This record gives sequence, structure tokens and C-alpha cells, in this order.
Amino acid sequence: MKFSVSVFAEGDKEISLSEIVEFADAVAPLSGIASGAGSMSYGAQLVIEAENSDLAVEKAIVAFTEAAKLAKLPSWPVTKVETISEVEDFEDEYIGDDQP
Repeated sequence: MKFSVSVFAEGDKEISLSEIVEFADAVAPLSGIASGAGSMSYGAQLVIEAENSDLAVEKAIVAFTEAAKLAKLPSWPVTKVETISEVEDFEDEYIGDDQP
């Protein structure tokens, strides 16, 4: 099953646009998008294939850390992780949360 996993790291310096562009290139192979330019954090949303949410989170953190290293970003601790499965996303999109 595919999961969309958002991973964030926070630290003590402002991240530049050029650093986020490098990070975006590093997460692109995982259908990833990067964020954080102009802030004291950086993040990425990655598409991860895994059997369950816990395994998706584990894989995403490893991939995120490797991508940050490749992009020469500071090795800050992961502070937040969110995940949603493709099934949950599909149900939210087509059924909606406001249905009885």
C-alpha cells in the first residue's frame, strides 16, 4: 500500500531557497515535495510503499534523512511526522468528512 508521509525537522538557522531547491531534487525520486525556505525548519512529503503506517514512517524518516544529507542540509532532529494511506486519502476526497 502507498502512504503519503510528511516529515519535518527543526533547527537553529534559516533555510535558504537554494537549499530547499537542492532538497526538492533529492526527494523527487520518491514523488516528494520539499518545503521550508525562509524558515527555521525543512520538510518533505514523500510517497512510501509499505505494509502499514508504522513501516511507512520508518522508511520515510530514513529517506528524509538521506535526502537532507544529499542536499547538505543541517542534520536536525525530526520533530513531526504525519501519514495517510492512499485508501484514506481516496475516501476523504470522494466521500468527504462531513458525510453522516
